Amino acid sequence: MAEQTPQQPEQDKKKPGLVRRLLVFLLVAAVAVGAVLAVVFRDRLNIDSIRRWFEYRTLLRNDSGQAESFVYDGNIEDAFAALDNDLLVCSGNAISLYSGSGTRYISQSAAMDHPVVNTNGTLAVAYDAGGSSLYVLGERSLIWSADDLETILSARLNKNGQLTVVTQPSGYRSAVTVYDASYEPVMTVSLSSTLAMDAALSDDGRTLAILTVGQEGGSFATTLEFYSMTYSAGEFTPDLTCSLGGAVILDAKHTSDLLWCMEEQGLSVVDHTGGVRSASWASRYLRQYDLGGSGFAAVLVSRHKAGSQAELLIVNEKGEVNTLAVNEQVLAISAAGQYVAVLTADRLDIYTSSLELYNSLEGTQGARDVLMLENGSAVLLSSDTASFYIP
Repeated sequence: MAEQTPQQPEQDKKKPGLVRRLLVFLLVAAVAVGAVLAVVFRDRLNIDSIRRWFEYRTLLRNDSGQAESFVYDGNIEDAFAALDNDLLVCSGNAISLYSGSGTRYISQSAAMDHPVVNTNGTLAVAYDAGGSSLYVLGERSLIWSADDLETILSARLNKNGQLTVVTQPSGYRSAVTVYDASYEPVMTVSLSSTLAMDAALSDDGRTLAILTVGQEGGSFATTLEFYSMTYSAGEFTPDLTCSLGGAVILDAKHTSDLLWCMEEQGLSVVDHTGGVRSASWASRYLRQYDLGGSGFAAVLVSRHKAGSQAELLIVNEKGEVNTLAVNEQVLAISAAGQYVAVLTADRLDIYTSSLELYNSLEGTQGARDVLMLENGSAVLLSSDTASFYIP
């Protein structure tokens, strides 16, 4: 006769249901709490706050979020850049890279009378303006260098790591050489009648922009030339040439399809068909600017050369301007990613690209310069020390 299996008590049958209901309740409660926190801290909780937590989770900070300062090799007049969330310092005799805790990963001897640095975020090129030395850095090491270039006028990296260098070789007024990501030259445009002051390869590597200066009707004129990348030897002619008038171009940035040109009295954004969108501040003085923002430029202007009254302008790729009045003496501004930093005598304010206040740090006395990082952090620089601020 088959043996009957005893039936489970009724309370044992109910246990799985109770556990499921408890888990569902806890999940709903967690979602509700998360929603409340997201509303309360909506200005601070974003993907960048998560990036900062992972990037600096071992870095000791005070209650305000500022790490302990460290001494850097150089002085406040040197060239600085944020390189992959580290601090790059380029002085006349050395190139140094520091982490947020002050650990030095690069200590490269370099002889540069006029050091200049340009970065694409993960790579940087440091060069001696008017000299012959150039260094490419990344992954916390020196990647490539050259010390035999002829009179370097400009050097820039695009997002793909391709390098564009403007020089003054013998026999020509100027030459623009494009190097691939292995730093082999792939294309050189030699100019005999005009002087190239700057050049930049688009982020997709397809279009080379060259800014030249010369005479037009007896007056000074700036011309923009676009070249399609052919990766071949020979004589090259521009696919498109457009005049930028008599404006002197102070700085430039080339994205995949737009060239941003900073001028003394305005900003021009030129597409690859020659279409121009612009913003003007002709009635005001340009004090500072930064083209490092993602899809915007940060500009500080005022109606007088001196004084504490100024305006912070955020200019987008359409030439549209958003304005914020600043009633304190501004020591420095810096833009990166979706943020712009404004440093005054005793405070650091970080704004989003829509000019909403993201975070503030009081008590920054001694800081004379600031570097904004793409993850929303900032580096404060004094005459000989630096400290990271992580909101």
